[in-house]
Amino acid sequence: MHKKTYHHLLIVGLFTAVSLTWGTTWMAMKIAVSAVPPIFATGLRFLCSAPLLLLLARYKKVPLLFPSGQWSFQVYVTLFYFALPFTLMIYGERYTSSSLASIIFATMPAIILILSLLVLRERTSIQQILGLGMSISALSIILWHEMHHTTGTNQLRGMVALLVAVCMHGIMYVQCKKRCVGMSVLSYNALPSLGAGTLLTFAGLCESPHLQNFTLQALLAIIYLGIIAGVGGVLAYFSLQQITKPFQASMVFMIFPLIAVILERIINGSCMMSSYSLMLLAPFLLGMVLILYRIPPQLDRKPIRAIFKNLIPK
Repeated sequence: MHKKTYHHLLIVGLFTAVSLTWGTTWMAMKIAVSAVPPIFATGLRFLCSAPLLLLLARYKKVPLLFPSGQWSFQVYVTLFYFALPFTLMIYGERYTSSSLASIIFATMPAIILILSLLVLRERTSIQQILGLGMSISALSIILWHEMHHTTGTNQLRGMVALLVAVCMHGIMYVQCKKRCVGMSVLSYNALPSLGAGTLLTFAGLCESPHLQNFTLQALLAIIYLGIIAGVGGVLAYFSLQQITKPFQASMVFMIFPLIAVILERIINGSCMMSSYSLMLLAPFLLGMVLILYRIPPQLDRKPIRAIFKNLIPK
């Protein structure tokens, strides 16, 4: 009984830690980009996380390089999982609220389902197709309403950047399902983080960052993104995957947008999204639950939610 209680408490603790980490990441990016240019800020973020990941990999005696024959894919991971999408995320937050950014990124299960159907030819259920339709429809209405609710074209620019980022991550998740079976999460993150951090920091010099404009809040936010989210969040989610069912771990996608909405309301005094858009969160999240949850199918059918065992967090 003691071991069972400890197991349940560990699941609750890890789930809470991941939800809070992912939910607060969006406000941290908003704070960081308010004073530091997006490319340079993202580079510093990865330079904060890389040393710790490298030390952990050395301590665990995990190989830093991908297996022979996969080295070119490691370069793709560096560029298209780390460097480009994370830069697009923080760039998008220049023009959108942290709440809306978190909701856009919570569509990851829907993106992976679509790509799995098209690329991997995975079989699915009517329930998941219904959930996909609900979530995509709700998100489309939210984006349309928020775009017309806010004047100017900057909101659209931010939305497009975030949508491209989430699609990049979805593509990489599906590719990793094919190529990175059995690979350590540290191998997946350590060298790519260092490579992305170095590349983006030098590329960010083109943004002419002025150190005198960097606020203490922005620098602390970057450190938080690098160490707490980039290291702690990765390890917590990886550990959660090992001790619980895929559906339970993937429920984080339902929780972190709610945390982001609540946090924005606490910090800013109000949520930047309209009440109408917030009401649409209910069908949006319900659709995600239908995508992720599946009643055990026939023995000859593999649940699509098994994909989410390989998810690596942002």
